[in-house]
Amino acid sequence: MRINGRKGWLVLAATIIMSLGLSSLVTAQAKAQLYIPVISKGFQHQFWQAVKQGAEAAAKQYGVQITFEGPPTEADIQPQVQMLVNAMAKSPSAICLAALDTNSVMDQLNQAVQQNIPIIGFDSGVQNAPDGAIYATAATNSYNAAGVAADEMYKVIKAKLQAATAAKPVTIVDFNQDATSQSVTDRGKGFRDQMIKLITTDLKRPASDIRVKGNAAYIGPDTPTSGKAIIIDVVVPPSPKDTDMTNAAQAMLNRFKSDNIVGIFCSNEGASRGILSATNDGSALPKQYPGLAVIGFDAGKAQKAAVKAKYFLGAITQDPVQIGFKAVELAVFAIQGKPVQDIDTGAKFYNAANMDQAVFKPLLYD
Repeated sequence: MRINGRKGWLVLAATIIMSLGLSSLVTAQAKAQLYIPVISKGFQHQFWQAVKQGAEAAAKQYGVQITFEGPPTEADIQPQVQMLVNAMAKSPSAICLAALDTNSVMDQLNQAVQQNIPIIGFDSGVQNAPDGAIYATAATNSYNAAGVAADEMYKVIKAKLQAATAAKPVTIVDFNQDATSQSVTDRGKGFRDQMIKLITTDLKRPASDIRVKGNAAYIGPDTPTSGKAIIIDVVVPPSPKDTDMTNAAQAMLNRFKSDNIVGIFCSNEGASRGILSATNDGSALPKQYPGLAVIGFDAGKAQKAAVKAKYFLGAITQDPVQIGFKAVELAVFAIQGKPVQDIDTGAKFYNAANMDQAVFKPLLYD
């Protein structure tokens, strides 16, 4: 190409600069087109708002586009399925999913495998997903975390368990909002198994003294079910809706004296909130249910206040911000072809004595 005069050179220079600018813009747009929908179990709990904060922080750090959504409550399985259907229609680069019910999203999971769309599980993950669908999961080891709750409760009810007889049995309630979510069921089973282990190894009572009853999903082939001295009652309400959780909590508290209930483990914020709603934010616990040891799970203002006031013995907290951050980070790595693996985002027991320590500040979200 022949360039005539100074004006021609200026035009050429401008063209080159514009081309370079356009190239940079195209590159930036391509980067922005990395789209990762993050589909949670709901928005009813403050836990999910903290997860959202972590996911957004990771999206900002890695320069990717995310959307964060969840159904109105954790009972709304079909709305979550539709969210996943809508996300798949947008050809995402990867998906972060906390499934309410794996069977309900099986078609979408198989579609993701066929289209080579990485799925990262978070919170409870995606139990029983098709091979190759889930690249990794960012979650608390719920089974082990609930075991910590059993350890802490056991310390204060040990003497009552030792004294229990078939004529004067004691009851421990394992309160779970559902029997479908992997994180919830893992916690219920983790608490159950650790409590049984403590009773049989530390107290050296035979498993034949223990009876696990209640929801069938929490009773395995090796679960003791014939004992009469120590009862572990697994309570699951009709739905995870707040009204059902509160009604179930009130029903179990009505049995406080007749069943000699010595402890209640609440496996998530919803279960904890049910107990609080049934006891005037926990203030009725020491007055109407003296000696009852209640341990919650997660945080939230009401639950933290109950722990602070010593209405609850304490609670187990996860790190929801890290769950959200690590889920998106794993999705980015999977898109880039980097090897990824499951990440345990951790959990701790907090009570009135330690909850103000610096280590708990980022974990006790509002």
